[in-house]
Amino acid sequence: GITHAMRQMNQTSVLGRYLWVFRRIVGQMQHDLFHVYTVDQHILMVLRNVRRFFIVEHAHEYPFCSQLASGWDQPWLLYVAALFHDIAKGRGGDHSELGCVEARRFCKAHGIDAEDTALIEFLVREHLTMSRIAQKSDLSDPTVIASFAKRVGTERNLTALYLLTVADIRGTSPKVWNAWKGKLLEDLYKYTTRVLGGRAPDADAEVEARKREALVMVALYAMPFEAHKPLWDTLDVGYFMRHEASDIAWHTKQISRHVDTKVPIVRARRSPIGEGLQVLVYTHDQPDLFARICGYFAQGGFSILDARVHTSKTNYALDTFQVIMAGGIDEHFRELTSMLENGLANAIAKETPLPAPSRGRVSRRVKSFPIAPRVSLRPDEKAQLWLLSVSASDRQGLLYSIARVLAQHQIEVQLAKIVTLGERVEDTFLIHGPQLQHNRAQIAIETELLDAVAS
Repeated sequence: GITHAMRQMNQTSVLGRYLWVFRRIVGQMQHDLFHVYTVDQHILMVLRNVRRFFIVEHAHEYPFCSQLASGWDQPWLLYVAALFHDIAKGRGGDHSELGCVEARRFCKAHGIDAEDTALIEFLVREHLTMSRIAQKSDLSDPTVIASFAKRVGTERNLTALYLLTVADIRGTSPKVWNAWKGKLLEDLYKYTTRVLGGRAPDADAEVEARKREALVMVALYAMPFEAHKPLWDTLDVGYFMRHEASDIAWHTKQISRHVDTKVPIVRARRSPIGEGLQVLVYTHDQPDLFARICGYFAQGGFSILDARVHTSKTNYALDTFQVIMAGGIDEHFRELTSMLENGLANAIAKETPLPAPSRGRVSRRVKSFPIAPRVSLRPDEKAQLWLLSVSASDRQGLLYSIARVLAQHQIEVQLAKIVTLGERVEDTFLIHGPQLQHNRAQIAIETELLDAVAS
């Protein structure tokens, strides 16, 4: 097959002689803490992953990718894009743009027509874009989807980019890919497909459709007629935009009879994505709530993949977390969820000061290849909230360290997206607070965050 032939060509140096530009990246190490392969090995692994999307025997691995691939008429275009997507690594500068130049040169030398050349160039240039937007942006924001749709241009470009992106992430390291990243990418693909199909983003219509779908699911729980109203009347459009119908129905089932609860409600279930737990927290809002929850998860050995934080009109926090554990949850699921629900509720109810974060242990790879932490704070696209980006070496309790600094400055978190890339994390937060309007306070927050995440 293609994968075997390309590996043989690489091992015998035939590929490097045929493509001199490929020769430059053979054996090249990637000192970024999440690539476990050399550049040439990674490229051939991505090529292998793309190829498997088109083989019926492997359709069970990623059914949605295989479904899209079955309707794709020119697999070779994706093979060429996979071959060139990282071929300019290690030169300095933007390897995506430099790779475009090499891909264009290859296409011209091999008589590839202008339309196919344009697609290959697009894929090489944008091969990091879909992953970045899916993992770091608020996909419930119609402007984010509209902007991405404008960037990809056509559904054909979108499908090709989606397939290459999944193959690329999977070809980075066995640790990097997880079901949550798969869901984010699939959601972005489906939302963008609607826009490219002529459906303009309409927040009101989307909310009404979600409510109708959620009500159908609520009815399956055998709840009384209009039992949802006490809760739903306290929630605004932002809540319904950020949660899927199945999550809204689950929240409604758990909270509808306890809308005015005096004690924290914590519920956990197997995550709908098939990996880890989905945790619901409903309680009176408090300034340090997000930090307390992060602290409990860190202490219990849980890693947060995603956090959606909402405050109702009656000042109740309705927060949802996607969490995983290193050893998995299947073996002791009932005991684990019971412990989590009781333990987290007790931790929230305590009004003691937040404890100082412990310096978690870092891996040997992080010690060998330390990365300088980075903190960036800027207004979001609507200039209504702020985007906080933090990049640092991964360690236990890192998110709690960040959340504690934000709590000390009375900054509220609306959305948290945690991207783990091997030994490195890139966290993105949608935040707001009065102090963010002052330059001096912004500098102080960034400085304290840098100190907090330094390993």
